[in-house]
Amino acid sequence: MKSAAAVGGLTLLLLVVFWSVVWPYVTGALLVGGVAATGWWLWRTDRLVRGRDRLWRQEEAVRAGRRTLAEVDAMTGTEFEDLVASLCRRDGCTDVRRVGGANDNGADVVGRLPDGRSVVIQCKRYAPTSTIASRELRDLLGAKVHFGADLAVFVTTTRFSRPSERFALQHGILAVHRDHLGLWNNGASLLSLSEVNGRGQGDSRHRARWKQAYGK
Repeated sequence: MKSAAAVGGLTLLLLVVFWSVVWPYVTGALLVGGVAATGWWLWRTDRLVRGRDRLWRQEEAVRAGRRTLAEVDAMTGTEFEDLVASLCRRDGCTDVRRVGGANDNGADVVGRLPDGRSVVIQCKRYAPTSTIASRELRDLLGAKVHFGADLAVFVTTTRFSRPSERFALQHGILAVHRDHLGLWNNGASLLSLSEVNGRGQGDSRHRARWKQAYGK
């Protein structure tokens, strides 16, 4: 009995000694693990919050940029240029500034696209019954050379004549007519419009709807 008690006491003593040696390491590992888990949770929460905030800001930017085309028609030329500049900034363009006015050298807005290319934009807020002639696109082509821009964009509240539309396609000008302006204003990116450049206004049904809506 005494032998068994002695063995039990020795075992208990060894356990106490063992835990006195090991416990600091176990405690340290638990603390490090807890700190790491807390840090990961905070990092993940921050990423989620930032992601939601970024999405919210993008949605707000789109909503803020949305105006009916009737509201755009009521703008002054300067207000229309400011709208185009704000849509460019919404799409991630940088160094955007309005340069329209006297001696504007054929440009109203300049800046840099999200991919780094420079862009020059001509803005024409005309009545929907008007038509953009080729000479106005030639002026924009001159502005592209003057500013050394990589891309020229013509944005209007009306439509392009067939010769001016062909001229735009031949010379790599992004021609944003009224319908494409509506898409841009409602959230489509400027660069996405290049995929439909030269389309959307040429068939007979479209012209019939145009005449019905605008009388010409």
